[in-house]
Parts: sequence; structure tokens; C-alpha cells
Amino acid sequence: MAQTKDSGDLSFELVDPNVLRVCADPRNLPFSNEKGEGFENKLAEFLAGKLGKKLDYVFFPQATGFVRMTLGAHRCDVIMGFPQGDDLVQGTNPYYRTSYALVAKAGSGLEEVDTLEDAKLKGKHVGIVAGTPPATNMALAGLMGDAKPYPLMIDTRFDNSAQAMIDDLVAGKIDAGVLWGPMAGFYAKKAGSLHVTPLVKESSGPKLVYRIGMGVRPADQNWKRQLNKVIQENQGEINKILVEFGVPLLDESDRPLGAETAKKAP
Repeated sequence: MAQTKDSGDLSFELVDPNVLRVCADPRNLPFSNEKGEGFENKLAEFLAGKLGKKLDYVFFPQATGFVRMTLGAHRCDVIMGFPQGDDLVQGTNPYYRTSYALVAKAGSGLEEVDTLEDAKLKGKHVGIVAGTPPATNMALAGLMGDAKPYPLMIDTRFDNSAQAMIDDLVAGKIDAGVLWGPMAGFYAKKAGSLHVTPLVKESSGPKLVYRIGMGVRPADQNWKRQLNKVIQENQGEINKILVEFGVPLLDESDRPLGAETAKKAP
């Protein structure tokens, strides 16, 4: 029976105590893909090394039924990124804090806009993924009449709303775009000459800042404790991986954490 000196018996909680079995999307950069190119892949590799386990994946599209068909079916033991407060899973302590972000061209006059309520956005064509929280903020700010919506539910084998939005921004088809921070940072970094501003100053509509942890099954208390310990002991290294992928990290006061402050906990 497998034991861990830190966290008690994991043999009843894990599919295989000797293998880090990760539930992941096969085509969802910058988070994960089958080639191991996403930052959640890199975090999983780092985590497996720290835990002294082999790494294996169960891939399933991250859409309706993802948790039920992966973690819930005991096919794998951890989802690498899950928003704090989502009751589909039990969350570990958060290992990063980020927000939705506004992406604009450098020199456009919009790169310093830090709230959707800014008058500079009036009459501008702003890209938004339909059904995401900032769509509500944009509606309250009177921006939806000129907005360009991109689909939320897509087949990732053929479509990529974030890439399509960035392509339209570079081509001048839209003036700015609103994306989930990790996607904004990743695709803007690939495109170059784009500015990413976390939206942390909204005074109406939903808050656009989230803490992200790992997701485990509700009963897996020892496993959660072990993951919390690894997160706590390696926050600096975790931050470095995230920063390399352009993830806009925020501290608890909504101040950005860059590469120079990556050793500070979010």
C-alpha cells in the first residue's frame, strides 16, 4: 500500500499513487495540448518531478461533461487549472491570480485603457467572446452595439476564438479585444506589438479577477494537502513558468507581477 510521509495514505484516492494522472484538453493552448506545449503541461511536468511520479494524461475536450468524464470517472486525479469557488471540483490553494484583459495595438491610444468604462472605447469595435463575464461589463458600458462577438463554444480541432480575435486586431478589423488573461498574454506575445492590460478596475458588472488552483475530487483530502504543500514550496518556480507564457499575474492588491517579481507569491 503506497504511503507518503507528508500526507497520509494516497492509495485509496489516486488512480495510481506512482503516476501523476492529469485531466487535460488535447487542443487548448496556452493551457494544454497533446504535444505537451501548454503552460499546464509544463506545470504538470514540474509537479511530477517534485512528487517523484511518472506523468500521464487523460485527454478530453474541456467542454460540458469534462469533469464528469475525467476526474469524476476516476480516470485521472488532477485538473491543472480551475477557478476558485467552482463547486464542480475541490480546489487546492490557488497558485495564480489573473483577470480578463484588454488587448490593443501599441500606439493606438487604447493601450493605456484599464477599464471598460473608459470613454475612449465609445464607438470602438471591441472583440468579445460571447457569454464570458466581461460581456456583461461591456453591455453596461454601452459597448455591445459596436462589438464583434466571437463564439465561446467551439470545436478546438477547427476553431480558435482567441487567435481569430488577435488576427482581426492585427489586421485592423477591430480596435481592441477582451480575452481571458492567459489567452490574451499568450496570443498577444506571439503577435508582437500588442499591449495587454488586466481589467481590475471595473466598478459595475462582475469582477473580472480570479484565483486559479488545481481541481481534485471532493473526497481526496490527503491528495489536496500534498498538492498544497508543493504549491507553497515552489511558488516562485510556478510563477516563472506562467510569466514565460505571458500570463498576466496579479498580486492580492491587483498589482502586476512581472518576471522580476516572479518569486513573490500571487
